[in-house]
Amino acid sequence: MKTELEYISLAPPESLQYLIESIWMVRNHSEKSVEGIVLPDGKIDLFLYLDNGSNFEIFISGICNEPIVKHPFPKSIMFAVSFYPIAAELVFKRSFATTLNKKITMAPGFMGFFIEDMSDYDAFYNKACTTIQLMLNEQIDSRKIKLFDLINRSKGQLKVGLIAIELGWSSREINRYFRKWFGMSLKNYIDIIKFCNSLMYIKNGNFYPDLDYADQSHFIRTIKKFSGSKPIVLKKNDNDRFIQLAIITVA
Repeated sequence: MKTELEYISLAPPESLQYLIESIWMVRNHSEKSVEGIVLPDGKIDLFLYLDNGSNFEIFISGICNEPIVKHPFPKSIMFAVSFYPIAAELVFKRSFATTLNKKITMAPGFMGFFIEDMSDYDAFYNKACTTIQLMLNEQIDSRKIKLFDLINRSKGQLKVGLIAIELGWSSREINRYFRKWFGMSLKNYIDIIKFCNSLMYIKNGNFYPDLDYADQSHFIRTIKKFSGSKPIVLKKNDNDRFIQLAIITVA
């Protein structure tokens, strides 16, 4: 089945790459009312959503550790900014520990965004970059920037102890930071990043990727934990239900 999801994603300018993973758009051209499933990816996302009936919504999604079922969204468009978790402090200035797996609805005008911003993705991209850059008026512990860089570059394959040694920051303190701001341990977060990196392998038909899983059974259990489904179901992805898999380009 050919996907009816149109997807565009751009990296942020270099000055924001420690904070933002991507700024993207997904447009659903289908008129079918099929539920979508968003899989955990370790990001904090800001969404602007507009459906075919001109219903507009702005919401934030904190880090998720389970699949999130989205209601059918035929003939709709969504703009989003995917942030690394340090945005909790730098941009949103709030903890997401009590909103795990929940969305936070914001009023129109949040961060200066309105329904009119949905008319042009390029204009949205430029406005988002400018707005976020102007919000960065506080210093942040450089260890936190390095922490997420290490986890992402290693695809979630580094152990907690090694990360602590590399940063000169005790695992106990790192876990305290994660629980305060994100409602989970560092180990939980690392597992999410490794799961997310497994999705490309699954789409390519590799059901035992070389990502430091103990064995194939461990891999399958982890995939089911974070997606609710076996790898073979994700690979098939009937009706493009798993949104990330629908928009991944097969290598």
